[in-house]
Parts: sequence; structure tokens; C-alpha cells
Amino acid sequence: MSERPRFLEFPQHGDKRGHLVVVEGGSDVPFEIRRAFYMYGSDPDVVRGEHANRLTEFVLVNVSGTSKVRTIEPDGVETVFDLDRPHVGVYVPRMTWKDMYAFSEDSVLLVLASEHYDGTEYIRDFAEFQREVGLA
Repeated sequence: MSERPRFLEFPQHGDKRGHLVVVEGGSDVPFEIRRAFYMYGSDPDVVRGEHANRLTEFVLVNVSGTSKVRTIEPDGVETVFDLDRPHVGVYVPRMTWKDMYAFSEDSVLLVLASEHYDGTEYIRDFAEFQREVGLA
């Protein structure tokens, strides 16, 4: 069975000065990190993502504010994850459809990726995703 989307909790270190969260590729996330980017300024009714990736795995962390992540796996299992703690992320395996939405005004969604950007490995049409994974 392939990997499934799931929560990952990262160690927190802190004292009276505040908190520190460290995320290391290959140990805290199940891949070496080759790319990082973040999204902010999205309205609550905006939907981001809306794609699957043939090669890239992701971890999504709301380092500020909140959002939701909906995943659809190749076997059709749909899950909604609430990202509302800056030390918890969602692991999204390759060939998993993902939508990010319900962003709070202060949302900053950090995305860690296993691969450098290559637009050709993105599936941006849901019907095409369904065909490729055998759901259509």
C-alpha cells in the first residue's frame, strides 16, 4: 500500500522567550526538502492547489493562522485536515489531489516539497487525475 496523507507533529522547543520549531528533511518529513514556498494574503473563499503531482511529495504547515487541506487519494479516499497549530503539518504523497482553502486573515501556509518545480509533472485537471489513477 502506498503512503497516505497524514498529520506530522514537529518537536517544539521553547521557554519564556517563545517557541522554536525545527523541521529537518529525511527525519521530520519523509523526504529530503528540495523546495520551500509559502502562501499568504488569500481570502477565506479562495481555493489554492487544485492539483496532483506525479513525482512531488509535500508537507504543508500553517506557520501563522489557519487553513484547511482536502486530499483525495488514488483510491478515492477524501480527507479534510484542519491546520491550526504551527508545529503540525500535513504530509501529502505524490499522486494525491490537494485543495487548500478557508484561509484565516493571518494565514501563512508554508509548503515543503521533495522536488524542484517542474510544471510538466502537475495534473491540474481533476478528470485527468481520475483517469490516471483509475477512478474514472
